[in-house]
Amino acid sequence: MEDTTRSAGAPGLRESKKLRTRQQLAATAMELFMERGFDAVSVADVAAAAEVSKPTLFRYFPTKEDLLLDRFADHQDEAARVVRDREAGLGPVGAVRAHFLEALAERDPITGLCDHPNVLAFQRLLYTTASLESRLNHYAAREVELLAAVLEAEQVAPLAARLAAQHLVAVRQELGRANWRRLAAGQSADEAYPTAVTDAEQAFAMLADGLDRALPIRRS
Repeated sequence: MEDTTRSAGAPGLRESKKLRTRQQLAATAMELFMERGFDAVSVADVAAAAEVSKPTLFRYFPTKEDLLLDRFADHQDEAARVVRDREAGLGPVGAVRAHFLEALAERDPITGLCDHPNVLAFQRLLYTTASLESRLNHYAAREVELLAAVLEAEQVAPLAARLAAQHLVAVRQELGRANWRRLAAGQSADEAYPTAVTDAEQAFAMLADGLDRALPIRRS
């Protein structure tokens, strides 16, 4: 009999089991990739280590790259959410800029400015493996779609909304790569922080010069 005492928002047993399996697969893959390198590990290796079949693994992760990149799915709606929920007086560029600067100050891994060993190891895999960088474009494309939809909801023309979203997403990505390169070259996150802030300010200022004339400022 189904447990009717479960809260409406809580996942059921089946959903919880699926989530645990997904997390187990991702964790197992990450361990193998870190130990052997991404290209040296096959999907069959991950499935065997996690004690599941390859078809089962592919039900959770369509590609080998997704085993590593799935964590980016949690950030795909980030820019869209930041723009949708921005305060009065802010345009989309200003909202994304403020959010990125706050994330830099917090050393959020998504900014590339995090020198925790596990984060550095993950980013080294990401930025030195061609298939991973290529697959990352899939996640970026979804981020663009979500942000463009928010802008269209504010009466921005579809083409203008998509162009603006592409610019904003690209700036976030390129700043992240630049920050990782600083850490890969031997700087600590604290040492790289002032330059990272300067670069972010410059990058968003370049966008604001054009986009703030085309995109709406939140009035209330």
